[in-house]
Amino acid sequence: MTDDGTLTDDLDAVLSGVGPRLRAIRKQRRVTLARVAELTGMSVSTLSRIESGRRRATLEVLLPLARAYRMPLDGLVGAPATGDPRIHPRPVTRQGVVWVPLSRDPGGINAYKQVLPVPATVPDVLDQQVHEGYEWIYVLGGRMRLALGDQDFEMGAGEAAEFDTRTPHAVANIGEGPLELLILFGQHGKRAHLRTAD
Repeated sequence: MTDDGTLTDDLDAVLSGVGPRLRAIRKQRRVTLARVAELTGMSVSTLSRIESGRRRATLEVLLPLARAYRMPLDGLVGAPATGDPRIHPRPVTRQGVVWVPLSRDPGGINAYKQVLPVPATVPDVLDQQVHEGYEWIYVLGGRMRLALGDQDFEMGAGEAAEFDTRTPHAVANIGEGPLELLILFGQHGKRAHLRTAD
């Protein structure tokens, strides 16, 4: 078969698998079609036809879906690997905190690097949050305060903590420079399984 024929076959295979893949991603995230419609501005019937394969997904459809699912376009459609092992993480800054996504598994354990600047002040009581999942935090550099329910811990470079995120929790930078963390987060209580030498 010619290269052109192979390329066409690959493209057809990817496009025919987009609908079922989109449905699987949505179900993994436990999101309704109505919620996806709200996030993308598309109708429920359009989304349903795309997921069932009765309508072919176009770039105009896929871009809003990639934004809604917070996934790169190639991950969303299941594009074949290019053979290039490099990743190009795009940092996101929220309220001065830099998040760098290091993995792209929509339903599994995801890795992030987080950089917290030095705050003007650290409150005595941190604003804790609760959500589904399980988190493992490794301090790459700096000093961290971890509030976990009614307990407080101070941690430095090389130390790690893990906890169920249904427990109220918060972190703060208590060092003199930026706090750099490596975070593994699993949705719906998925824990990181780390092997250690005996």
